[in-house]
This record gives sequence, structure tokens and C-alpha cells, in this order.
Amino acid sequence: MEVKIIPIRGIPVPVKPGDDIAKLICEAAERQGTPLLDGDILVVSQKIVSKACGHIFRLSEVKPSEEAVKISRILEKSPELVEIILRETNRIVRLKNKHIICETKHGFVCANAGVDVSNVDGGLSAVTLPLDPDKEASKIRETVKKMKGVDIAVIISDTHGRAFRRGQVNVAIGVAGMKPLRDRRGERDLFGYILKFKFIAIVDEIASAAELVMGQADEGVPAAIIRGLRYERDESASIKDLVMSPEEDLFR
Repeated sequence: MEVKIIPIRGIPVPVKPGDDIAKLICEAAERQGTPLLDGDILVVSQKIVSKACGHIFRLSEVKPSEEAVKISRILEKSPELVEIILRETNRIVRLKNKHIICETKHGFVCANAGVDVSNVDGGLSAVTLPLDPDKEASKIRETVKKMKGVDIAVIISDTHGRAFRRGQVNVAIGVAGMKPLRDRRGERDLFGYILKFKFIAIVDEIASAAELVMGQADEGVPAAIIRGLRYERDESASIKDLVMSPEEDLFR
């Protein structure tokens, strides 16, 4: 099996509220000679999805609460940015050493509740996560199917840190058209041992692979095609299958 990772270049920057993400991606893929094909997996950056959904907040228009002002002193961030972070937060998991780790309204545990100021407008505004990343992934998938007649899977990706490891990687925060987990329990390894606990977070692996061509800085590649990878299709896929609460028993 050969797997290709194809960057989709030429998507107009910046993406504006109301833009049709699927249309922009399809057109860019066509222009560069790599149109989407049946069975492809399309990985899309959360940032352009959030922008198209209008989840952009100008910091000068945000009125910070007393709590935001207090926490901003600890984080050495602007009170306005901290206010947006708190609005996206169910609860603060950790607040220490100028870092804030939050559980978002989606159930994700990540830095700054997923709020970001990079690749927006030079620090004047912040972008929040989509309200329903699975729904946005489904919308992109359905639009591509109507436009091009191909059945693909869609992953919306974002950059997250990992507990007890330095550095960040891209992970999936939304999915449509494929199972997010690959259950390999009951299979045998090379020596005949039967696997008893083996769940592969396949959508996270795909998101990280796509990041190799999408980048995190000035690459200007907000989407990528994963081609040739076999996956299990699922019309009711949800990223919720992947999300654990901090209190959940991993081994139950």
C-alpha cells in the first residue's frame, strides 16, 4: 500500500466569514492537477473553518471580566484574550507558569481552550474553535460529494500539546465519513499473540501526517489530501468517540 500526502495550495487567503470552504478547496485542488478522488481523506485546518464560520473576535471589542483581568496577570496575556479563552472554557484544568490548560465546551483538553491569534490578522483578533466540528466536517464532505460526485472522508485538524511530552502535533477535532478509531483487539501480532487492548486513533495519525505538508507558520497550506490509505467508512462518525474526560477510567 502506498499512501500519498498532497498539499492543496492556492486557497485564497484570508478566508472570510461566509466563504464556502469545500468550493475553495475543490477549485484549488483542480487548479493544481490533483482533484479529489473517491476514497480520499481531506484534512482541513480548523483555522479556515472557524474563519468561514465567523468565529473571529477583535480584541479591542472584547470587555474583559474581573476574573479575566486577574488571570491575565498570571499568564502575561491581554485581558481581552483571556476573556475569550474563559468564554470557551468549561473548566480550567491547570493554570501555572504562564500557561492555561482548559477543558473546552467540546470536551477537548488543550491550551488556551483552542483560542488562537496566529495566522489571523497580526494579533489584533483571535479565532475560536468551531461550535460543532463534526457538523462542519459533514458539510464539507456533502458539498464535495454534490460538486464532484466523489465519496471522501473529512477531518478537521488543530494543533494540540500532549501530556508529559514537549512539542505540539496536529490532531483531529472533527470527522465525517470514517471511523475515528481502529479497533484491533482480537487480531494477532507477528508471533501469534492475540491483541487485547489495541485501539488506534487513526484520525489523529492522519491529522499529524497531513501537518507535515500543511505546516504551522507561513506555509499557507490549510488543507491536504491523504490518498491511498484504506479506512473504515462510517456515516455516523463523531470525534466524541475519541474524547475522554479527565475523570474517565481508561481501563473500564
